[in-house]
Amino acid sequence: MCISTSCRDGTAIRIICTYAAIQTSSARGWTNCIANLLTSAKPIPLAARREDKAVMQDAPFAVRESNSRGRRHNEPVHPYRSAFERDRDRIIHCAAFRRLEGKTQVFTTGLNDHYRTRLTHSIEVAQIGRTLARNLGVNEILTEAICLAHDLGHPPFGHSGEAALNELTAACGGFEHNRHALRIVDFLEHPYPDFAGLNLMFETRLGLMKHSSPYDRPAEQGDWPYRPTIEGQIADLADRIAYNCHDLEDGIRARLIEYEQLIGLDLVTQVAERQRLDRIEDFVVRRTRLAKGMLDWLAIDAIETSRTALAQASIETWQQAADYPDALVRLSPSAEAGLCRLEAFLMERMYLHPDLQASAAQAGRWLRTLFTSLCRRPEAMPRYYRVLIDTEGLERTVCDYIAGMTDRYCAARAKACRE
Repeated sequence: MCISTSCRDGTAIRIICTYAAIQTSSARGWTNCIANLLTSAKPIPLAARREDKAVMQDAPFAVRESNSRGRRHNEPVHPYRSAFERDRDRIIHCAAFRRLEGKTQVFTTGLNDHYRTRLTHSIEVAQIGRTLARNLGVNEILTEAICLAHDLGHPPFGHSGEAALNELTAACGGFEHNRHALRIVDFLEHPYPDFAGLNLMFETRLGLMKHSSPYDRPAEQGDWPYRPTIEGQIADLADRIAYNCHDLEDGIRARLIEYEQLIGLDLVTQVAERQRLDRIEDFVVRRTRLAKGMLDWLAIDAIETSRTALAQASIETWQQAADYPDALVRLSPSAEAGLCRLEAFLMERMYLHPDLQASAAQAGRWLRTLFTSLCRRPEAMPRYYRVLIDTEGLERTVCDYIAGMTDRYCAARAKACRE
């Protein structure tokens, strides 16, 4: 059987797959056939044929494949996808990304179908990140990949789950979700036969390692003496814009926050006036327009402020941008002050609300019960995790297993331990 296709420039890629290989009942036959397609074909090298389509404005400080530090394991060039497109696609298709659908953002999953989960949050962050990257002239696809992967390391039940696991693993280095995100993409995901992890590009991994927000700390390690690229800085700010706006919207939806409580917040007041919210009687529409208006206003401010900062800094390479002492992707002083006030408001009125604190306490009890049980009976873990105990240690392996669970599965396993 002959399979023939062509590159855009007319260069033919001709692959011969024998009838026997296709007919074999072994999955290896198909695997080898596909591998041959990617290795024996000789398209024009990707870097020569096209740089990343996403580097729209060709900013000198944008990350490109031609100035990238590459992958840990060499791979054949793909004929139709750039290296950073492959990173993004690998993240989307990995099991850890799918499980974000069942992990808490603020409200425990399952309480309301419209509350954000870690998955919907990551998608919203990616949308904001792409907008910022496109308008700042940097690598949109790399930015999207970092945004989509930035929360892969979160355990079940959000920050309360993280606090519990950090306490339980204090003797073996603790738990921090940024560091765990890198552990997932470098080690725990295993879709390839020749190496562990997703084998992402250095700059994608750097974006995960250096991800930070007012409530997260970057995962510092001695062998990573690097600061975030502009794309990584965009992902950080996009995350901050997204969760503040949609946490406020979800808090209003849950009736933990009333509109009257928002009086005095400059950011809310400015958006309310621009959106003429006082003329909107429908509660749902008013709530939605407030959140979307805030998001749009902050994104525009970020683009305009960051453009000015980048121009004044006279940055020529992504390495110079990463080494610059101050963040170059940022909000204006007035927008930053307004967002800080909103963050303080959300912390006091929402995140520390007695109902959410009660849920967090229950989550901590479930994780402690399950962690203790699995340390006593590691045979209750899947084989993939059991074989890691010798090299990774019992407590770290149990932590890896629990951190990958969804809220629902973690609660069910913890309840089963008590029966």
